[in-house]
Amino acid sequence: MEKQNLPNATVALVLGICSIVTRCCYGVIGLPLGIAAYIMGNKAVKIDNENPDEYEGVKNANTAKILGIIGIVLNILYLICIIYVFSLIGWDAIGNEELMMERLNELQDR
Repeated sequence: MEKQNLPNATVALVLGICSIVTRCCYGVIGLPLGIAAYIMGNKAVKIDNENPDEYEGVKNANTAKILGIIGIVLNILYLICIIYVFSLIGWDAIGNEELMMERLNELQDR
């Protein structure tokens, strides 16, 4: 009997890659993609563990889990950096270009 591909293993792999690529979108896009990649990869690995003779592609599922974790960590770090920079500049300066430039110049002078 021919082995079937693990369900959603390839999709999880693509989501894991996309979570890393889209981390520069303020973490809004990459974080959910990383979480979805990890969950889908984990489910695929569990399915393979239950019936190892029926499925192939467990390497894709394991890679998706790893990429999902990396994507989650990178997106959280990026979010923390963005929030830190916004806290230094001040939330009120986000919409005011002159005030933002003034505060950035103050930060450079420190």
